Amino acid sequence: MLRKLLVTLAACVPLLAAAQEAPDALVKRVTDEVLAIIKADKDLQAGNTQKVVSLAEQKVLPHFDFARMTRLAVGKNWQQANDAQKESLTKEFRTLLVRTYSTSLSAYRNQTIEVKPTKMAAGDKETTVRTQVIQQGGPPIPIDYAMEKVDSGWKVYDVVIDGASLVTTYRSSFNDQIQKGGIDGLVKTLADRNQSPQAGKGEAKK
Repeated sequence: MLRKLLVTLAACVPLLAAAQEAPDALVKRVTDEVLAIIKADKDLQAGNTQKVVSLAEQKVLPHFDFARMTRLAVGKNWQQANDAQKESLTKEFRTLLVRTYSTSLSAYRNQTIEVKPTKMAAGDKETTVRTQVIQQGGPPIPIDYAMEKVDSGWKVYDVVIDGASLVTTYRSSFNDQIQKGGIDGLVKTLADRNQSPQAGKGEAKK
């Protein structure tokens, strides 16, 4: 019985450590791991879609709150959606963001990412982790991660690239689609875009 208890406690230690990891430390750790993997893998550098998506799915996306991101991107129209529509919207928006992020990952070469220390008060449940991409021959690109602390740790619910919020950028186009075809129209638009070979390529710059 004691042995089983010790094994169970040992298995929980990594989960507890992850939950207690500071948001800036989490962003730095994941960023360093991803860039190291890309620099060591020629297939990733060449843009191997399957491997890039797999890398994003394994290392990055578990730290994103896609349900909240979708809700924020849809905005006030979220209340119009039923449960099935909300599930479909979240699924399609997640797929779009996966492909967008994967396209961005495959564009990395020798850039470095600086993660700035985050100042927080005890008990804070939300914060913004500020980073910047350092590139040769060009100015740094600021990328900020809006994060919320949940039971499983810190999760990203918005990304602000050079001053432009990801969820806000999508909100305008989503609203236009809903005005034209309702919630189902937006779901169809996202699904069609995700099936396109070009999905994500035009969005990566936002």
